[in-house]
Amino acid sequence: MQLHFSPSMRSITISSNNGFTDLMKIKVAARHISYRTLFHTILILAFLLPFVFILTALVTLEGVNKCSSFDCLGRRLGPRLLGRVDDSGQRLVKDFYNILNQVNTEEIPDGLKLPDSFSQLVSEMKNNQYDAKTFAFMLRAMMEKLEKEIRESKFAELMNKHFAACSIPKGIHCLSLRLTDEYSSNAHARRQLPSPELLPVLSNNSYYHFVLSTDNILAASVVVTSAVQSSLEPEKIVFHIITDKKTYAGMHSWFALNPVSPAIVEVKGVHQFDWLTRENVPVLEAVENHNGIRSYYHGNHVAGANLYDTTPRTFASKLQARSPKYISILNHLRIYLPELFPNLDKVVFLDDDIVIQRDLAPLWEIDLHRKVNGAVETCKGEDEWVMSKHFRNYFNFSHPLIAKHLDPDECAWAYGMNIFDLHAWRKTNIRETYHSWLKENLQSNLTMWKLGTLPPALIAFKGHIHPIDPSWHMLGLGYQSKTNIENVKSAAVIHYNGQSKPWLQIGFKHLRPFWTKYVNYSNDFVRNCHILDS
Repeated sequence: MQLHFSPSMRSITISSNNGFTDLMKIKVAARHISYRTLFHTILILAFLLPFVFILTALVTLEGVNKCSSFDCLGRRLGPRLLGRVDDSGQRLVKDFYNILNQVNTEEIPDGLKLPDSFSQLVSEMKNNQYDAKTFAFMLRAMMEKLEKEIRESKFAELMNKHFAACSIPKGIHCLSLRLTDEYSSNAHARRQLPSPELLPVLSNNSYYHFVLSTDNILAASVVVTSAVQSSLEPEKIVFHIITDKKTYAGMHSWFALNPVSPAIVEVKGVHQFDWLTRENVPVLEAVENHNGIRSYYHGNHVAGANLYDTTPRTFASKLQARSPKYISILNHLRIYLPELFPNLDKVVFLDDDIVIQRDLAPLWEIDLHRKVNGAVETCKGEDEWVMSKHFRNYFNFSHPLIAKHLDPDECAWAYGMNIFDLHAWRKTNIRETYHSWLKENLQSNLTMWKLGTLPPALIAFKGHIHPIDPSWHMLGLGYQSKTNIENVKSAAVIHYNGQSKPWLQIGFKHLRPFWTKYVNYSNDFVRNCHILDS
């Protein structure tokens, strides 16, 4: 760069070194600019102009992709001042998008060998000089393969969880066997429950009567223990425990050897109720003995299922609906409470996967307004699994009978902790309605509903439900790991409905202590069966 002064000092020309290009020309009026001002102007220009040209040269040599906060000004403005704007980066991105759109619409070439890792992909790209389209095809194929493996893994996890939920843990099975053996060899294990002088209490309506139907001895012990320890008047508690024939001896042994005084416990087997005959429960006999029904609940749950058109959540719901417990007569016994306890007016029916944390005596003081079933409604919560259930979640409304008689938006309610007015119940045809709809569903090959005992109960108790406060019965501890702990602590009854029972290894660890605190780990039978380890 050269500076040229005219002889009269009235103009200054700045040119390139070869002299052919005039970059800047300044005319000076002698009358208005002093030599001092001119000198300062020259110094400023001499400082700034090299700086601008250096930045412009850097842009030309290095491109526009690398740009720091300081030299961005020269890199971006320099080329524009010289009329050289580089848009190659934008064109490259546009071409790449076009390739991706093309690859997304075309079939993946047959025989395309996929690398096992990203590093192997990069290595093959360098060695084989793949073009952009081949790279995109390989990337798409790798992602689809990974998605397939993740999906298959998720369904396998759901199946394994289903099998775990339906199985009997080794420790609980051991407990039942040892207590059954004790019943045959120990007279104390066979003593009458309750003692003869307390038999009148079993039909005394001034006591608080609880009914529990289960074949799980450990779970039954937790329900009874938690109820007694939480009660303000344990001496007024009467438990009626109903179990099946194979579990009766072990269940009787447990409560004979581990009394929960001052509460009273009665243990009866299904075989000991004269009323439970095939003539009175023909539909339930059909449910247990029908080969097609047993195959549905005990057969291969994956055969015939199109897993590619099914979401994991839908598949999990279908597995839950096929739990074998739904064809057990113990699960249907609650519909016969007025006949099983003809002298009682009001009872609280409990599932075996609950824990009682508060005195339940106030339940007997609730005015049901001549309704039969006091229950917590499950349609007014925000979670998707438990407390947002309507009839449409349980029934197939494409079936003409369902569509004709039921409202899909009607609110559902929960089993697990229900206060039943047996006096009002005996004036209804609830049992007959239950049998009628259960029979219709069997004849329709289970196309009206899939899930166990609640759907026919929703129909049978229609118009006979009195909603109670949700704080009495908190559900979902077997479904949701993100359950609010403060809500759990404040609930009167917590319910581990769902697959993750607290006595299973798949139970949620942070929710299990609310249940295990009522297990007597010092008991010899519990310790010898290693219940703590299982």
